[in-house]
Amino acid sequence: MDSLITAAAHALAKGDPIGAMKRVALRDDPPALALRGIAMAQLGDLGRAKALLKSAAKTFRPREAVARARCIVAEAEIALVSRDLAWPEKALEAARSTLSRRGDRVNAAHARNLQIRRLLLIGHLDAAEKLLADLDPSPLPPAARAGHELAVAGVAIRRLRTGQAREALARAAEAASKAGIPALAIEVRDAAKVLDAPAARLIADGAERLLQLEEVEALLASSVLVVDACRNVVRAGAEIVPLASRPVLFALARTLAEAAPEDVSRSQLLARAFRARHADESHRARLRVEIGRLRTALASLAEVKATSLGFALTPLDGRKVVVLAPPVEEEHASLLALLADGESWSSTALSIALSTSPRTVQRALDALGEAGKVQFFGNGRARRWMMPPVVGFPTTLLLPGPLPSD
Repeated sequence: MDSLITAAAHALAKGDPIGAMKRVALRDDPPALALRGIAMAQLGDLGRAKALLKSAAKTFRPREAVARARCIVAEAEIALVSRDLAWPEKALEAARSTLSRRGDRVNAAHARNLQIRRLLLIGHLDAAEKLLADLDPSPLPPAARAGHELAVAGVAIRRLRTGQAREALARAAEAASKAGIPALAIEVRDAAKVLDAPAARLIADGAERLLQLEEVEALLASSVLVVDACRNVVRAGAEIVPLASRPVLFALARTLAEAAPEDVSRSQLLARAFRARHADESHRARLRVEIGRLRTALASLAEVKATSLGFALTPLDGRKVVVLAPPVEEEHASLLALLADGESWSSTALSIALSTSPRTVQRALDALGEAGKVQFFGNGRARRWMMPPVVGFPTTLLLPGPLPSD
């Protein structure tokens, strides 16, 4: 490893891509191409970075398997940051295995961290937690350790473990400070803002207010009967009745819960659950059937009683009834929530993250685009969607360390 390659690698490790480029910009040997690729990625030119890393991986000799694997890991991080969720996961796992076998524990752990971050994006929390449990973060340098703690915090936030999330974010902030990379410190700071931002709306007694994540955690741990419109379940403490696959029953439960302890007229229930503007006898018959099904589903938590006006939801044991709803409810809210991270997404990546057909996602994007809520750049497969930009700091790519051959 010559002195220029070493100096460029050190510059990248310190978050100085310009300094690295000054040392290797005119070289086209594989180590220089790899380092230039990482530098271009940190500067935001992800397309050029990807091309350079691919070229480096192809030109490394067969005995330089570790260097090639590091290039693949860097490509995977570019794919993650550019929200290319269709990037071949098997290639990353193969690279991680190579690095682990060859004793490069730092980059092997970094590759594992990328796998965890991808699983978090697509909502596979069980798989992400399993990989986290198997990952030893001790060999990670400060920058990679901060990324690992961000992944730990991401899982904790999604599991509503706010105490664990705050601890992980504190460790991430400490690691980012040791790394001395301003962009990393900004990313950790922005992640911590999630804990203080509105996470849901509480609807009870005819009024509503915003809740932070800690308040949501406390509410779900209490004995209150919660009709959870964020997950489409009805719950009281540890007992949960899932209704995500039964939208009519959930619509009825939510309507009754919003009015509790008062009753709701049959016409209101028909309008909310069936969207029936002019109810006839068939609608009323169906309402009786669905109310019967709701009684059966909620038998262990509450009663659905008939009144002269309509129906009322009465919890067992005199519990209070509340509705927990997303902070913003509008059409395509889930899609907007993903785009709110400030990154550019392809329609394919959005469909993977939402477990929805690409055509459905494309129709939603077209509608949001016409409303001015999202915008796109590029054409065909290169088209990316994002929220309209606002003034602020961009999330800078954090790639693994030097990639030259051993």
